[in-house]
Amino acid sequence: MLSMSKYFPPIDYTFQNEALLTAALTHKSRAQDLALCTEEEQDNQRLEFLGDAVLDLFISDYLFHVRPKLPEGIMSRVRSCFVRENRLAEVARSIKLGKYLMISQPEDNSGGREKNSLLADALEALLGAVFLDGGPKETRKIIMKLWSPFFGCCASGEPDITDYKTALQEYTQRHGMGLPIYSLANTVGPAHHPTFFMSAQIGNLPPRTAMAHSKKEAAQLAAKALLEELNNEEDPNADTSCHCV
Repeated sequence: MLSMSKYFPPIDYTFQNEALLTAALTHKSRAQDLALCTEEEQDNQRLEFLGDAVLDLFISDYLFHVRPKLPEGIMSRVRSCFVRENRLAEVARSIKLGKYLMISQPEDNSGGREKNSLLADALEALLGAVFLDGGPKETRKIIMKLWSPFFGCCASGEPDITDYKTALQEYTQRHGMGLPIYSLANTVGPAHHPTFFMSAQIGNLPPRTAMAHSKKEAAQLAAKALLEELNNEEDPNADTSCHCV
């Protein structure tokens, strides 16, 4: 079947390959409903993977040229302000992306169109689709337009205090402890609303595990738990409360 072009108003872009847009908007729950789990691209998970890397690239390029005096460590923290899940969901809501998503009825009934994790993943998938369809130039133009409202506050050099993964990595680098390792410990619950258990570990220290409805959030909480434990070893009076198991 020949691919047809399709204009997508939220990003003011016309896809030459409509199948890419369809895949970007199709959540895995919908693909499972339609029994579309084949080797072909039928949901947005692979496009999300690509879009995540594409967004990191263009935001890094932006910071490299706009903030030439920022050291690498601070650049990483500033970049996290642009690419964290909450920010992606905020951008997705600004273009009303949720109403275009193809999701299962149970996912829809549980408020899936407004879930941060689902919106963030779909937006990354959309960027991946644009990158494949129109190339780097078109992708960069869309990213710069959608993220422009946040350039003033994020590019100022202020760190993102909710980015515990970056904070943990900076801690371990300062203390010569190596890089943190994150792994998926378990997944429970229905397919349309799973709970992910992510573990964070450094060297031979016991891992800390946290749970959330997205892998990214669970990893951040696990990093937070491990960071607070390390800080508490330096300061026994530090507050170690967190949402972890």
